[in-house]
Amino acid sequence: MDSAFVLPSKLRLFLACLVVSTLSACAISPGNTSFSGREQSDVKLPVQKGEEIVPENVKVKPITAELIIEMFNAARPSRAVGSTANAQPAQASQIDPATQALNYKLGPGDILSIIVWDHPELTTPAGTFRTAEQAGTVVAEDGTIFYPYVGVIKVAGKTMREVRDILAVKLAKFIEKVQIDVRMAMFRSKRVYVVGEVAKPGTQDITDIPMNVIEAVNRAGGFTAEADYSRVLLTRRGTTYRVDIQAMYEDGATEQNAMLEPGDIVNVSDRSYNKIFVLGEVIKPGSMIMNKKRSTLAEALGDAGYLNQEKASPRWIYVMRGDSDTPELFHLDGRAPDAMLLADRFPLRPRDIVYVDTSDLVRWNRVITNMLPTSQMLNLTSGVRYPLFGGRQ
Repeated sequence: MDSAFVLPSKLRLFLACLVVSTLSACAISPGNTSFSGREQSDVKLPVQKGEEIVPENVKVKPITAELIIEMFNAARPSRAVGSTANAQPAQASQIDPATQALNYKLGPGDILSIIVWDHPELTTPAGTFRTAEQAGTVVAEDGTIFYPYVGVIKVAGKTMREVRDILAVKLAKFIEKVQIDVRMAMFRSKRVYVVGEVAKPGTQDITDIPMNVIEAVNRAGGFTAEADYSRVLLTRRGTTYRVDIQAMYEDGATEQNAMLEPGDIVNVSDRSYNKIFVLGEVIKPGSMIMNKKRSTLAEALGDAGYLNQEKASPRWIYVMRGDSDTPELFHLDGRAPDAMLLADRFPLRPRDIVYVDTSDLVRWNRVITNMLPTSQMLNLTSGVRYPLFGGRQ
């Protein structure tokens, strides 16, 4: 072999060191770090310790039948999902103190239909072309109405029964055995706002029939296909609560269906928050949106095309969960096909990260591929002679 292509001893020593470093699983090129066999996270994660958040390494938990049973038992008594940064879970004692239907209180803009029997001069006839709303008595902006013989009376904040009693007492001075009926012709003073992922967002009038969250959503045309049933945000007097309608449908958590009050804002969130991320050596890495927050590790791997058979190491499948007070890391050894039965029982949560590690052989090949151009360049450089300097190198 030509001496010009023989590697110098120092270069051979350097390449040998690179090989030894590679075999010891040290990263010598970007993207070739091994995650295999770790018992805890290398990166410190924010962990809630009492009232403080501190950086701490998190232990890796193996996904076993015992772990799945423990998670199932822990989740069973809880019917509502935990709170988010801007919304706390809805509780009946917080946003629905009333246990019975409240009587409707009149307000400015409401229209009353007042009928005094046997006294048509006091009852404005509706006529053929006039509706009850057009012929009714409107509550003025100051909360008053005017009625013949009675004059101006304050009705805002009173029920229809109370208004009828007041009119009956005052009309009794002019009419013997007065018979009067007060009905609501149109509700216009109190409303709630329904926005977000509903078919017809907008305002909804509160009537004498108490309105709850589901009733408001149904009046707005129901949920859209992109709605997140578990993240219906109810804002009341500056405080936002999270109402989990999905928990009510599936687990009977009827306390989530809060009664609404005037001025409430019901915001139905979309599903974009319910993403999971499948990364590493899978056929189609990326993010995917969970359907009604239901997905398992096996479903996520299946939707991502499953493991790349030529590059993945099925022994090292990780689930990283950081969207909680205490981040968690889980590991599944998927070398045996029946391990996918465990994966199918392992529930994922929104923002989970599924990572499939690279096999040792593929990692070694990547290192060699990145290393060869450098060695060839050094080999070529070592064989070049420089005539200008008398052939010295």
